[in-house]
Amino acid sequence: MIYDTLDHVDTYRGISSRLALGLDYLRNTDFSQVKDGEYELDGRDVSVRISRYTTKEENLTPEAHRDYIDIQFLIEGAELIGVAPLSEMTEEVDGRPEGDIWFYHGPAKELLLSGKSFMVFFPQDAHAPCIAPEAPAPARKCLIKVKI
Repeated sequence: MIYDTLDHVDTYRGISSRLALGLDYLRNTDFSQVKDGEYELDGRDVSVRISRYTTKEENLTPEAHRDYIDIQFLIEGAELIGVAPLSEMTEEVDGRPEGDIWFYHGPAKELLLSGKSFMVFFPQDAHAPCIAPEAPAPARKCLIKVKI
């Protein structure tokens, strides 16, 4: 997992060219000019989903992905994301291979996603997004999926 700010994007460019493409998109995009929706940066290898939602009081089922890396960035609002090593999850409760998502039960530590911060989740990282820091509130997120 990576938890950092846009000021340090260059630190991670060497991990992969696809990850670099996604991080460059975060750093260089004026999101006030981007409509909600799904976009391809490099076909299905690097894609973007911009969406609005309301944060929730809790997320008891951390998720993980096997074929894609997630880059998560809040355009508007704030949220907590529960994070933990996938190896610390106690059980798999649902799997949707067609959507590359599996859900688990297990303990997670919550980190704040807001402002210029972003998080990158690899297959070994369980994450429980969309948790309200206080009361549920509107948020707008950029989610970038990067094929491994």
